[in-house]
Amino acid sequence: MPPKTAVSVGKPPAELYHGLEQFNRREFFECHETLEALWLAEPGPVRELYQGILQVGVGFYHLLRGNRAGALGLLGKGIGHLAPFVPERWGIDVAALLRDARRWRRAISRGRTATPDDLPQIVYKRPD
Repeated sequence: MPPKTAVSVGKPPAELYHGLEQFNRREFFECHETLEALWLAEPGPVRELYQGILQVGVGFYHLLRGNRAGALGLLGKGIGHLAPFVPERWGIDVAALLRDARRWRRAISRGRTATPDDLPQIVYKRPD
C-alpha cells in the first residue's frame, strides 16, 4: 500500500469548503464533525488550520449556549492554531477569522453574549 499523501500539498479537499459553509450557517456541531475528519486524516501542518477553524466554531457554539468559560477556552485554542496561516490559506481569509476570534474573545471576557446573527462569517473564495 502506498504511503498516505498529505492533503496540505496541492488542492484543498472539498470537505474543507463544506465545513466552512456549515460554519457560516451556524451549524457548528456539524462543522466540527466535518473538519475533525479532515484533521484526523491529515499528517501535515495544515491540520492545525482545520483544528483552529473547528475550535473557533465550537467556541461560538458554547457562547450561543451561555457557556462563557468554554467559549473563551476554545476561542483561545483556535486562535493559537490559526496564527501560522495568516493572512490566507487556500482562499480562506485567515487574518479576518483571527481578528474576529480575538475580538469576540475580548468581548466575551467583558460579559458580551451573542445571537447567531451577531457572529462572524468565514470569508473565503474557493481556488480554481
